Amino acid sequence: MTDWRPGATARALAARAALYRQVRAFFDARGVLEVDTPQLASHGVTDLHIQCIPVPGYGYLQSSPEYHMKRLLAAGSGPIWQISHAFRQGEAGRRHNPEFTLLEWYRPGFDLDALIHECTTLLSELLSLPRIRRHAFRDLFRDVTGLDPLTTDTATLRAHASRQAELPDLDHTALVDYLMATEVEAALPPDQLTVVERFPGWAAALARTTADPDGTVVAQRFEIYAGGLELANGYFELTDPAEQASRFAQDRAQRAEQALPDMAADPHLIAALTHGLPDCAGVAVGLDRVLMCRLDEPDIRRLLSFPADNA
Repeated sequence: MTDWRPGATARALAARAALYRQVRAFFDARGVLEVDTPQLASHGVTDLHIQCIPVPGYGYLQSSPEYHMKRLLAAGSGPIWQISHAFRQGEAGRRHNPEFTLLEWYRPGFDLDALIHECTTLLSELLSLPRIRRHAFRDLFRDVTGLDPLTTDTATLRAHASRQAELPDLDHTALVDYLMATEVEAALPPDQLTVVERFPGWAAALARTTADPDGTVVAQRFEIYAGGLELANGYFELTDPAEQASRFAQDRAQRAEQALPDMAADPHLIAALTHGLPDCAGVAVGLDRVLMCRLDEPDIRRLLSFPADNA
């Protein structure tokens, strides 16, 4: 007999409802406008690391509400937030489900420091974790692995990574990603929020870039972890349409090299940037993962009313 029952307990359903109420109160108190954007749209993202789910005849289930929220910002919405379902192909396991819940918000006039402060304030309240530590990506990576992710040669990175497991032929950026996931994140203290910022320039995606004192390009991007679990990913948003179009083109070229499906750049986003996106910072928080931390539940599937294998 087919199991019709939900994956989440009544306790988990009630905890999710309480979490949403707390989030809504946080933004209501700050005068940030709640919005709702499409989950099915004509274009997806070009990012190599995100595979969208196509819907023949319609487009793609959205992997994030980011593009549509930026179109609202360009049209003059002011500060906005939403809780949105998001979809990514091939992401399943104890920490992933192909359909998941994002809290995403944008703050015109905020720089990255202001947004980090607001995001850690919210997460501290939600998780009762008052201890917060900030690290530059490069410094944290070097402290844990003994290697500078930006200047160490690829052969040395590969030799270090290969001590743990037999690896396929990864390039420099993939080796840094691998060591970040397997060594650095695993070393983060469990009793605090850890902010990692100033990511390598190649990981800028939709963030602006700047330079370290030695001239190395870094992204104005941050992530926040509770223990080794990534909760948030934020940017000081890129507003230059020509630079954004160039990054999309680079993504598509790399997709072709890696035999990944081609993804056309979203012309609506480029048009919105051309019209004028206000200076702003934005962040996405994985709400299912926040709930995992609140309930000390290691498997995301036990917190979803109907996870992918039972939906």
